[in-house]
Amino acid sequence: MAPVTSNKDIPKLNFEDALAELEGIVQQLESGDVPLEDSIVIYERGELLKSHCEKKLSAAETKVENIIVGSDGSASGVEPSDLK
Repeated sequence: MAPVTSNKDIPKLNFEDALAELEGIVQQLESGDVPLEDSIVIYERGELLKSHCEKKLSAAETKVENIIVGSDGSASGVEPSDLK
């Protein structure tokens, strides 16, 4: 895979696609078959993908907590801390 020079597409990726690409980057870097300059570019993209995935997970966790804790503030059996 040639290094990607633009990261503008990352905010548009869903969690699964971002994670799959991140896993591919990790495999490439672990293989050691990528030239140094390319490694730096894909590593930087990997960092952005990691951050994007963390934001998606945090947003999903917040949504689940809002579902579990009803609008009246009562919990429906699962504590938000159980999700972590």
